[in-house]
Amino acid sequence: MNRGPATTFEPGVEAAPVIAIDGPAASGKGTIAQGVAAALGYRYLDSGSLYRLVALQASRQKVSFDDEPRLAALADGLELSFADGRTFLSGQDVSEAIRTEEVSALASKVAVLPRVRTALLTRQRAFRAPPGLVAEGRDMGTVVFPDARLKIYLTASAEARASRRYKQLIDKGNSITIQGLLRDIRERDARDSARAEAPLKTAADAVVLDTTDMTADAAVAYVLQQYQTLSAAGSTGGRERSKKA
Repeated sequence: MNRGPATTFEPGVEAAPVIAIDGPAASGKGTIAQGVAAALGYRYLDSGSLYRLVALQASRQKVSFDDEPRLAALADGLELSFADGRTFLSGQDVSEAIRTEEVSALASKVAVLPRVRTALLTRQRAFRAPPGLVAEGRDMGTVVFPDARLKIYLTASAEARASRRYKQLIDKGNSITIQGLLRDIRERDARDSARAEAPLKTAADAVVLDTTDMTADAAVAYVLQQYQTLSAAGSTGGRERSKKA
C-alpha cells in the first residue's frame, strides 16, 4: 500500500487527527494501519522502522549496543526519509535491510534505551500533519500521541502471531522454524512489556481488538467503523471497549 508522500521531519500541525494503533510483534499493526491510512488518505507512520534504522546504522558503524549515548546520538542524527513505500537512510534504499531478523532483534534492544526513545520522540511527532495520521507501534497511544482521536490496541495469540511471521519469512525465502519464532515472540513480548521506558501496554481509553481469527480486511473495516463513529459524534477520544472475533 502507498505510504503517502515523501516524509521529512518538519514540525507537523498539532491539530491534525491521529489514529494510534499499538500492539505486540506480528499482531498485524503494519498491514492494518496502512489499510486504514489508505482508506482515509492519511499519512502513515511505522514507528518501528525508526528503531530498525538506528539498529542498522549502529551495526554498520560497529557501535556497541551497550553504548546508550552513542546510540542516542545516532538516532538524533539519522538522515532518513520515506517515499513510495520505501525507506531511505543517507539516500540509500534500506527497505529490505531493516526487515531482516538480525536487525529486528537489534532494534528490540535499542528500543529499551530511554535516551534513544527520547531522541526519536520529536521525529515521530513531526509526522502529524493534515489531513491526519495513522501511527503504529508500541507506545503511540500512551506516549507519542496521548491525545489521539482513536486508540486501537491490537492483540492476538502468540501462536497466531508466530504463524503469520513464519509465512512472511518463508515467502521471502528465509529458513526458520516456527518454534524458534514462537520463542522469539514470547521473549520480545516480555522485554517490551517490562522495559522501564514506554513499556508496551494498553492505553486506558483504547479499543482492544483481538485479531487472532480476523482477516486483515475485517480488522481494517472495524477500525474505520470505530473512527467514523467517533468523528460523527464529534468525540475527541474513544471509550474503552474490546472485541473478540
